[in-house]
Amino acid sequence: MAEGIRHLPSLNGLRVFEVVTRHLNFRLAAEEIGVTQGAVAQQIRGLEAELGLKLFDRLPRTLALTEAGQSYVANIRRAFELISEATETLKPEPLHLTISVTPTFASKWLIPRLPDFTAAHPNIDLRILASDRIANFQTDAVDLAVRHGRPPFGPNLNAELLFDHVIIAVGSPLLVEKLGFPDQEDNFSRYPRLHDGHDLWPQFLELAFPNGAPATAKNIRFNQTSLAIEAAIAGQGLALTSTFFVDEDIASGRLLRVLPTELTAGSDFYVISPRKPRHAASVAAVKSWLADAARQN
Repeated sequence: MAEGIRHLPSLNGLRVFEVVTRHLNFRLAAEEIGVTQGAVAQQIRGLEAELGLKLFDRLPRTLALTEAGQSYVANIRRAFELISEATETLKPEPLHLTISVTPTFASKWLIPRLPDFTAAHPNIDLRILASDRIANFQTDAVDLAVRHGRPPFGPNLNAELLFDHVIIAVGSPLLVEKLGFPDQEDNFSRYPRLHDGHDLWPQFLELAFPNGAPATAKNIRFNQTSLAIEAAIAGQGLALTSTFFVDEDIASGRLLRVLPTELTAGSDFYVISPRKPRHAASVAAVKSWLADAARQN
């Protein structure tokens, strides 16, 4: 009779360990997994106690893998890859695919184009996970993602440029008609500024008004760019946004570009996918469609 598998450490603890080794930070690891920082630290302490080995050195602002930790994580990653591959061989190539995007990208760009995607790929069930949290391709069952940032995004990931992140200021034509163009005389100070979670107004104003930006009457803050855009459409003030989010709103007359200034944010929008995707054919089809749709934007 074959010898049974010897006692294994907690698989949850091993998963947390692998995530922490990539961030070398309990807080960032907790954000990826979706638990508290304390829960991550507890899992690591429990794993170290179970193994009787110290896996990390706790430094003032970061962590460092010990020699034992470096050796262990290489084997743990290979073991997780083997488990993932073994599981996938049990499943046929699916017709569904999950894409992780930010809420603003979903509402302002992707969702309006879904009918085109469905017409082009009727056999692919596209599932949209809209969240600002960075998805984990393994644990969250995500097949590809659209995020803004700078490559490289991580080991074993492909990143293909989708859009340059160019920021412009927009407002309602009716509000501009009422208050006058913001770049004329002292009109800018009459406009409320609509802020989002990126808060790029200070950088934008420094570029638009090198001699000093005028004061504003009011500031309204939102946690999502899409909300700031909708408030601008409703005539509540001026918003900053990526150009491709509002191309259709400008073309339809719902919004007006109110200043000639363009701010290059330094982080662009990329399609990110594993180098070895679980469902290669579906991922390739969606990536191709995204690239085609972006070129037509």
